[in-house]
Order: sequence, then structure tokens, then C-alpha cells
Amino acid sequence: MRAPPSGARTGEVRPDPPASVVLVTGVAGSGKSTVGLLLAERLGWAYQDADDFHTPANRARMAAGETLSDEDRRPWLAAVAAWIDRRIAARAPAVIACSALKRAYRDQLAAGRPEVRLVHLHGSRQLIRSRLLSRHGHFFPAQLLDSQFADLQEPEPDEHACVVDIDQPPEAVVTAVVAQLGTGPGTGTGTGPGTGTGNSADTDTDTLADPSPHGAAASPAAPTEEAHMPPTASGAQWRLRHGAHEAVVVELGGALRHYEVAGRPLLDGFAADEPITGGRGQLLVPWPNRVAGGRYRFDAEDLQLPLTEPENGNAIHGLLRWVPWRLLAHGEDAVTVGTTLFPQPGYPYRLEVRAEYRLGPEGLETTVTSTNTGDTAAPYGVGQHPYLTVGTDLVDTALLTVPAGQRLRTDEHGLPIGEEPVEGTEYDFRTARPIGGQHLDTAYTGLDRDTAGHCAVRLADPSGQHGIDVRLVEGVRYVQVYTGDTLPEPGRRRRGVAVEPMSCPADAFRSGTALTVLQPGESHVFRWVLAPWGSW
Repeated sequence: MRAPPSGARTGEVRPDPPASVVLVTGVAGSGKSTVGLLLAERLGWAYQDADDFHTPANRARMAAGETLSDEDRRPWLAAVAAWIDRRIAARAPAVIACSALKRAYRDQLAAGRPEVRLVHLHGSRQLIRSRLLSRHGHFFPAQLLDSQFADLQEPEPDEHACVVDIDQPPEAVVTAVVAQLGTGPGTGTGTGPGTGTGNSADTDTDTLADPSPHGAAASPAAPTEEAHMPPTASGAQWRLRHGAHEAVVVELGGALRHYEVAGRPLLDGFAADEPITGGRGQLLVPWPNRVAGGRYRFDAEDLQLPLTEPENGNAIHGLLRWVPWRLLAHGEDAVTVGTTLFPQPGYPYRLEVRAEYRLGPEGLETTVTSTNTGDTAAPYGVGQHPYLTVGTDLVDTALLTVPAGQRLRTDEHGLPIGEEPVEGTEYDFRTARPIGGQHLDTAYTGLDRDTAGHCAVRLADPSGQHGIDVRLVEGVRYVQVYTGDTLPEPGRRRRGVAVEPMSCPADAFRSGTALTVLQPGESHVFRWVLAPWGSW
């Protein structure tokens, strides 16, 4: 729950009379319908969605991407207010979900009605946009979200609102609301949720994350954890399925633990009861690879990061690998996880980071979105560290294709010292060939992209009849290829090939090469795909 500003925004409650109508507000996609319906069920009250009071003409205009004016909304708000008055007069408690973005709208519905309590659902623009984009068949398109935030006026202290953040499971949101309202099941004189005019689940059009595996159970259509999963070394395990494809994402670092097709593993990952080693499947935020000495200068300030690769005196692979990521959404074939990178020694900037994993007929797509929620510019880079396998005991016989014309030369500490063409060198994999005994820990650039700006690194079975591509789709300018020869566990060496998409090379915090500078409020999107091909 978000901390209230001075003046006790969320903690003040009206002692008399008790609430008989709860008005749940927020922008489209914030979860009004989900929370409203769950709250009504928890209280044993009726539920209504204010969208039902829109005229067919207004619905059609919004579906066409048109923004409604205050004049357009006037009869809608009048109809909602009349419904609230009828509930109060009948002493029939109810919950109603209504955007009511402006103070004037809320005054029309709640002012002079002490029986009405306001609950406001708060969430970041990026989180809500991702939810709108995932909805299908609802009349409110995602492109109207900007107009919603333009209209939004957060509740003021004298509105005595319960303001709750939506980056938590809906049951947790409802529990927080009930605690603030001081209202429990059986309160009031209303009938059960079967009364009222709009309590059908068909009106539940806003989307929230599925319940946490540590809270209420998930619905059968959107499993969160395997039932009766024993304790794991990487936290909660979120399984995805689409046809013959199956993947597992874990709570620790939001890492990708496993991916298979038709029972064949395509990642040299790790088991649920194993610790993560070698960076397997990990997200590398806010920089991939290394920062020399952990020291860099940004915006006229000298900064020192913790040395997480002490043997080479470097800071390596960012700051979010060993923190738990929270579940934001989970369905049969997709999961979204997120975390907050708080200001800390060496990185005094604040980022909201979310990663969506989505299975489809072409493979597993990963999208990492990071937003600067601080008030100063922030240096930023991102990468991910999967190890591919095509079923060979060692990578030597696998066929590798890297469509890149340049590679970075590095020193003994793994830091770039120059760039050179691959043509005529042992690092040239522009045409598929066996890896053989070659040791690779090499960053490639000068990527050969198609007309859409995409390219793919390919690992194929020695037969050349099947394999897996790493498609570099958005925000990827470098790719690191690593055959695992220096892994601390001898038994894991050369079992898989790490193909690591990266937005920038090693030491970008110092060199500035391909470094992203996120201004306050700006976001960076990083997208890549694991795409199996051939007959498995």
C-alpha cells in the first residue's frame, strides 16, 4: 500500500455512519472490476459496474478511440448517482466500480452522501498499459490510456479515500481495503451479492495480477505454482504452457529456469532445488556484463559499485539477480514479474522493472521494461543470460551461427579494449559451423539485421535438421556468446552455449558505448525470443 502524504490521505476514516456504498475508482486497466467484485463477495454485498450505465453511443465512440468530454459523461454520472441513491434509500449495501477520474466526478457521486466511501486504485502508467494491451474484447482500447491519465486527479485528503497500490495480488488489495474501511462480512443490512443490477462476472473487465501463491489459490485457468511444490532454492516457480511448449520462471531474480518443447529441454537451466549458478537465465539490470573496478562517473558524480566479481575486480551483471521479484500477472501461457530497484550505494537511482515471459506457437518471448521513477537521469543497460542446448553432451558438435561482422577484443579481466572485424578469424560464425574446441566468451556487434531490424543467433543440432534461434527484436545492440569454459563447476562446462542479448557492451557505464540514459519518467524496452525450429 502506498504511503499517504502529509494530512493522512489513507488513514482517515469517517466514523459515522458506516459505509453502505463503496465506490472503487481508478483508470481503465487498474483492476476496478476485479477488486470491486472480490470486495463485494468478501462483504456479502451487491456489485455493480458503472460501465453498464454508458450509452451504446458512448461505448462505440470509446471503442473507436475517441475521448469522451465532460458533457458526454454528464448523463452517465447522473445515472450512476441515481443508482447510488437508490441503494442508500433501500439500505442495500453495494460496491460499484467507476473510473471517476476527476474530483468533480467524484463529488457528483459522493459529496453529500456520507454513506459512500471511496477506494482509489493506484498504479504506474507502464503497469496499466501492459494490462490494457493484454485485454481482448473490451470496448476501451489501450490508446485511450493517455487521456485517462491526463484527466486523472488523485483523491485529496478531504475525500477520505483508501488509496491502494495495485502491484500486488487482488486478494491482498481487498484485504487492505477491508482493513481500512473497518467493514467485514455481514456488515450493513444488504442482501448477498446476488442482488443488484450488475453483479454478473461478465462485467469484470479490468485485469489484476493473479493471486499470489502465498495468498489465495489461483484459478485453474491461471495456475501460479505447481501444487504441493516443496521448498525451492529459487523461490516460487511459475509454469507456462502453450501446446508442446513449457517454461518455468522463478521468483529469485525473475530468472528463466527451464524451457522445453515436446519434452526436449532447449535450455541448460537448473532444477527447482538447485541454486542458480553461472548466471543461468538471469536478468541483468541495470547493466549487463562488467563495470571495471565498479567505478564510473555519471552526471559529474563519481560512483562506486560493489565488486561482485572480486577475482577480476569488477562489478558484474547488475543489481537485481539476487532479489525476489513479485508476481504481477499470470496466465496459462504468460507471466509478468516485477521489482523496484531502489537508490543504493553506487547506483543512486530508482527504477521500476518488469519482465513479461509469453509462450506462443513460435516460442518464448521475453520483454523487459524499465522505467525511471526517480527525479534525475539514470544510466541504464540490460541483458539476459540463457544457456542453450540442442541435446548434445558438449557444445563441440553443435552448429553455431552468429550474424555479426564485428567482435569486441577484451583484456584478461573481460573488459573491452577494441573492436575488430570477424572476417578471416576464428570468431567468424556468419555461416553455420561446428563450435569444435573453440573457447568463446565473446561480444559481437555489427549485427546483420533484416528489413524489420531483427536478427537471430542460431544453435543447431549436428544434423542441421533442428535447433533454436535467439531472435534479437528490440533494444538489443550486442550479443555475448559464451561456451562456459570458465564456469566454477567443471561438470557444467561446455554443456550449453550462453547466448546473451545485451543493450550495451561490457563497461558501458565507463565508456558510454551504447549506454541508455533514462530521463525521469522514461522507459526502455528490451525484447528477444527463443524460437525452436525443425522437427523435435
